[in-house]
Amino acid sequence: MEEIKNRTRAFLSKYIKSKQLEDHDDIFAIGEVNSLFAMQLVMFMEKDFGVQIDNNDLDLNNFRSIQAISSLIERKSAPVGQ
Repeated sequence: MEEIKNRTRAFLSKYIKSKQLEDHDDIFAIGEVNSLFAMQLVMFMEKDFGVQIDNNDLDLNNFRSIQAISSLIERKSAPVGQ
């Protein structure tokens, strides 16, 4: 999970420059991102982690923090049945 968090933090740092993000910081509450960023975040997750983000996953709470993003990636990466 740390590798996922570190890669996600590096991606987010390109868009959020006002502070060093902690795992539980609400990236949307900071106010530096927009709806285009949300699509870029989904594309980053799919490309870099090889997961498929479905319509059912498009809940803001899945993308609100580094911790939430990492948890979603881990769930999507887990073998079926686990």
